[in-house]
Amino acid sequence: MTESASSARPWVVVVGGFLGAGKTTLLLAAARELKRRGLKSAIILNDQGEALVDTEYARLNELPSGEVTGGCFCCRFSDLLDVMDALRSHAPDVILAEPVGSCTDISATVLHPLREYSDTYRIAPLTVLVDPARARELLGEDADPRLKFLFDNQLEEADLICFTKSDVSPEYPALKGRSVRQMSARSGQGVAAWLDEALGGTLSAGSTILEIDYEQYAQAEAALAWLNLQGTIRPKTPSSPGAVLGPLLDRMDAELTSAGVMIVHLKAIIEAQTGFVKAAVCGNGQQPAVEGNLDASPASVHELLVNLRAVGEASQVKTIVERDLQQMGWELEGLKIASFHPAPPQPERRTTGAGKATA
Repeated sequence: MTESASSARPWVVVVGGFLGAGKTTLLLAAARELKRRGLKSAIILNDQGEALVDTEYARLNELPSGEVTGGCFCCRFSDLLDVMDALRSHAPDVILAEPVGSCTDISATVLHPLREYSDTYRIAPLTVLVDPARARELLGEDADPRLKFLFDNQLEEADLICFTKSDVSPEYPALKGRSVRQMSARSGQGVAAWLDEALGGTLSAGSTILEIDYEQYAQAEAALAWLNLQGTIRPKTPSSPGAVLGPLLDRMDAELTSAGVMIVHLKAIIEAQTGFVKAAVCGNGQQPAVEGNLDASPASVHELLVNLRAVGEASQVKTIVERDLQQMGWELEGLKIASFHPAPPQPERRTTGAGKATA
């Protein structure tokens, strides 16, 4: 789609993929490409909890956004519809939607129910993003079976599979029986071609309905500890955002690793009057991928958001993070920390393989 399209019936592009696959980064790159084509876009973020790093990052990138919190799109389908309808006040040609990274069965619980609104929205094929490093990990013999369950089902139901981060991981494992694309949201490689394919109208949306064991699905999601944190930081001396965030993430990584807690995705954003910095890691001991104003001047007040997904006990993860914050020696205000395990998924609506919707 290269010419201005009518926003009376915008495209809905759902982009899934495992935690840390680069979904938000791609959707922001897609929004820039759509703007270059003269098209408007909006984005919907999704999380099991509140206080989302990705929503704040979308705001800082001046992209109209909404969020569905407290559960996956499948369990909050009515909320998803409400947010989509609200975003239409911005007259978007494309609504980009990013489900929770541990979510699967999206075809049956989101795309097919959305088809009933075809007079209002056009539904693009389900794209699933894959981090090559994560794929090698979860396709290996020693993979955590719970995480592998989520990963395998995400791949199975995808209409389009795209390996991401080709700028840092140009090699990727083969996926038997599946054709894949390769892209880098940071360099822009493959983004325009993916949009052409996703919005071309030639591929079916939700072509595969999973036969999924929801008890096993619930156990797999519950293996993950979810922690969302927000608060105001006043360092002892004025410091740049990066100088505040970097040591905190280093300490969290070290303490979680020492406790045997596996980091699946750790992302944070810190904002001061002088600028912001966003950082993310997808495993213990990794160097963070950093974006934002790295040359921002020192400031006395910083607003912090942290989203951590890890394999471990939620109470233990919370204790570690609280201790890390205390040891930094900052003055903390309005600190809110929520740490929990996701509840069993209970879709509002689900289409069976025969095409029958159930409520």
